[in-house]
Amino acid sequence: MKLLQRYVLIELLRVFSMIVTGLTLLLVVVGVVREAAANGLGYRQIVEILPYIVPGLLPFTIPATLLLTVCVVYGRLSGDQEITATKAAGISVMALLGPAYVLAAFLSLGTFVLTDQFIPWSHKNIQRIITAAMEEIFLDVLRTRQQMNNVDQGLSITVMAVEGKRLIHPTFQIERKDGSRVTIQAQEATIKFDVDKGLAYLSLYKADIATGGSVSVKVDRDTRTFPLPMKIDEERPRNLTIEGIRQEMVKINRERSERDHVQMALVAFSLTHGNYYQLNDPRLQVYEIRMEGLANRFSKLETEVHTRLALACSCFFFALVGSPFSILQGKRQFLTNFFLCFVPILLIYYPVVLLTQNLSKNNDLDPSFGMWIANGILLVVGLTILRKVLRH
Repeated sequence: MKLLQRYVLIELLRVFSMIVTGLTLLLVVVGVVREAAANGLGYRQIVEILPYIVPGLLPFTIPATLLLTVCVVYGRLSGDQEITATKAAGISVMALLGPAYVLAAFLSLGTFVLTDQFIPWSHKNIQRIITAAMEEIFLDVLRTRQQMNNVDQGLSITVMAVEGKRLIHPTFQIERKDGSRVTIQAQEATIKFDVDKGLAYLSLYKADIATGGSVSVKVDRDTRTFPLPMKIDEERPRNLTIEGIRQEMVKINRERSERDHVQMALVAFSLTHGNYYQLNDPRLQVYEIRMEGLANRFSKLETEVHTRLALACSCFFFALVGSPFSILQGKRQFLTNFFLCFVPILLIYYPVVLLTQNLSKNNDLDPSFGMWIANGILLVVGLTILRKVLRH
C-alpha cells in the first residue's frame, strides 16, 4: 500500500509542479505590467522587481493549481479503472486520497507562510526599487531641465547642475499655506526619498534661508523634509506580517482606551460644572471621528489575520472536494472535471469570501467566524462527495 501511495504522491507532485510553474510565469507577466504601469518603471526596474512579484502571486495560484492537479491525477486513475482494481484488492479509497490530503496540508502551511512573511518582505523590496526609481526620475528631470515645479505642494526647484545625487547651487522656493514664501539657496544639496513615511529629506550645505522680507539665516548644514512629489499608497494590512498587525492592534487599543478616558473626563467635567454648552465642544466631535477611524482600522487588521488563515487552508478544502469528485466523474476528461469543480467554487466560494470579508471589515461580522463560512461550505460538500465515493 505504501508503494501505491508513493506512486500517487509522485504523480501529484509532478503534475502540480508543471502546472504551478506555467501558471505563475503567465501571471508574473501580468503582475510586472501592472507594477510598471502604476509606478512608471523602466526596463531595469522591471527586471529587478521580477523575483519579488512571484511570492505575491503564489497564494492565488496554489489553490487553483492543486484543484486542477487532483482532477488530473484522480480522474485518470478512475478512468483507467485503477480505483476499481484497488478496491478489488481490498485497499480503501482513503489510502489513495491520503497523499492528496497530506500534500494539501503542507501547501496550506506553505501558503500561510508566504502571505505572512514573504509577501510583506517582497512588498518592502518592491517599494525600495520604486523609491530608487523615483529618485532617478527626479534627478533626471533636474539634470535635463535644471528646474522642477510642483504646484500642488507649492514647491519650485532650480539647479545649476546635477552631479550624481548632488544638486549644485540649488534654489528652493516653498509657498506656505498662509501665503508666505521661503527661499533657500545652497552651495550644494542632496535629496533622499523615504516611501514608508512619504517624505523627501533634503540635506543642505552652506545655505541661505530667507523667510520673507530681509530676514535671512545662514546655516552650514541643515536638513528639511517635504512630502514626496509622487503619491504613495498607505500601508495596507496585506503588506504587514501578523506580528506587525498584532503590534498595531495593541497600539490602537491603547489609543482607544486613552481617548475614551479623555472623552469621559471632558463630559463629566461639563456635567458637574453645569457647562452643558461644552457638550457641543468640537473636541468631542474630533474624538468621535478619530475613534471611528481607529475602529475601522482595527476591524481591517483583525479581518486580515483570519483571512490569511482561511485562504491558506482553502488548499485542503479544494483537495477535499476535487479528489473524490474526480473519482466519481472518472470517465470524463480531466478539464471537464476541473471546470465542474471550479465554476461552482468561482461562483459561490469566492463571492462568499468577498462578502464576509467586507462585512468583517465594516465590523458587521465577527471575522473569526465569518472568514471560515466559505471553507465550511466546501467541507460539507467535500464530505458529502467523499461519502458517496466510500460507499460505491
